[in-house]
Amino acid sequence: MKGLGELERSIMDILWAENGPLTAREVGRLIADRDLAPTTVMTVLDRLTRKGFLTRTRDGRAWRYEPAASRDAYVAELMLEALEMTGDRSAALQRFAQAVSGSEAEILRRALTELEE
Repeated sequence: MKGLGELERSIMDILWAENGPLTAREVGRLIADRDLAPTTVMTVLDRLTRKGFLTRTRDGRAWRYEPAASRDAYVAELMLEALEMTGDRSAALQRFAQAVSGSEAEILRRALTELEE
């Protein structure tokens, strides 16, 4: 899975926060902190679709875009890719486990227990 650039991440944040697919025009209105040309928004949406981050469906003459997977799935994939970069997965996992909070460690324990059952 490829990473996201700054503008791609901003657009994905908007789409992850919404409860349904959006058109390029709607995305452009929601990304108010930037003065982007509509063609720029459409280009980024098309790029995210080709990368597999978005799916799109026809709505008249426009396309409606929505995330192909949840933000959680994306972050988990990034974590797995980072783990692949290490020469010692056990050491990396141990450091990660030492760095999480107590409540996060409990979530990990429950998830691992559920996998074992």
